[in-house]
Amino acid sequence: MEALLTALADPARWRLVSLLAERPRPVGVLAQLAGARQPQTTKHLQALERAGLVISQRTGQRRIYALRSAALRDLAAELNRLADLAEQPGGPREAFDRHGLSLDAARLEAREPGWADGRSFRFQRSLAADPGLAWRHLTETSLLARWWTPDGLRVSELVFEARPGGRIVHEYRDAEDADGSDVVAGRAEGVVDDVRPRERLSYRLSPQLPGGGLAFTAHVDYVLRPTGAGTDLDVGFRVTGSTVGSADFIAGIELGFGQSLDKLVATLATASTPTDMRSTT
Repeated sequence: MEALLTALADPARWRLVSLLAERPRPVGVLAQLAGARQPQTTKHLQALERAGLVISQRTGQRRIYALRSAALRDLAAELNRLADLAEQPGGPREAFDRHGLSLDAARLEAREPGWADGRSFRFQRSLAADPGLAWRHLTETSLLARWWTPDGLRVSELVFEARPGGRIVHEYRDAEDADGSDVVAGRAEGVVDDVRPRERLSYRLSPQLPGGGLAFTAHVDYVLRPTGAGTDLDVGFRVTGSTVGSADFIAGIELGFGQSLDKLVATLATASTPTDMRSTT
C-alpha cells in the first residue's frame, strides 16, 4: 500500500494513471496528452510500473503501457476497510463526534461564571462482584487505575486516601503516550467527604484548567447495593463553582465518566485472580 500511495502522490503520475484508465497508450502519446517531455513521462511510468500500477510491452518501436486495475482495486479495498473501521457503530469516531456536539453546545452556554452550577448527572451500573470487591475497586489506587479514565486514556498519577478528609489526585494521559512526552490530558485534585465501606463513598474533585485554576467542583456520590448477582452501583454527579473555562470539561462528563464506569463493569466481569477475588471484611 505504501508503494502505491507514494507512486500516486505525484500529480503527474496521477494524470498518467487517469489517461491509462481510458485505454493503453504508448509513451509518446502519453507525454503529449500530459503536456510533459517524453523522458520525464518515461521516468514516471517506470515508477508506476515498479509500484505495480502499470504494465508495459514493446510493440515494434513503441512501448505500450496499460493500467493494472487489480492494484487500484486492492488500494480501494484497503481505503474502504479503513473508512469502515473509522465509522464502526459505537466506535471511537462516533464518541468523538458526540463529544464535539457537546463541546459546541457547552461553549455557547458558558458565558459567565456559575453557568453550569447545579447541573447533575446520574449513572447506574450493575457490577458482577460482591460489594466488598466493588468497594476495593472504588478506593484502592492499584484497582482504581484500571478503570478510572475514559476510553483512550491512562492514569499517570493517582492518590486516593479512602477516609474522610483524605486527599485525591487524579492525573491522566493519552493511553499511547508511553513515555509521558505529550501534554497531560487532565489533572484533578479533591478530598474525600464520606466513607461507609461497601455502602457509600462521597468526594469532591476539581479538574484543573490549563493555566492551573479550577474548572469546577464535582460532587460525586457512590451508593452500593448488594444483589443476588453482585452489586448495583448508583452514582450521582453534581457540578458547582463552574467557570467560563470549564465548558470543555463539563461537555465531557456524561460521555467520559460513563466510559470509565463501563471500564469498571468490564474489569469486575473479568476479575478472576485470587487477589482480585479477595473481599475486605
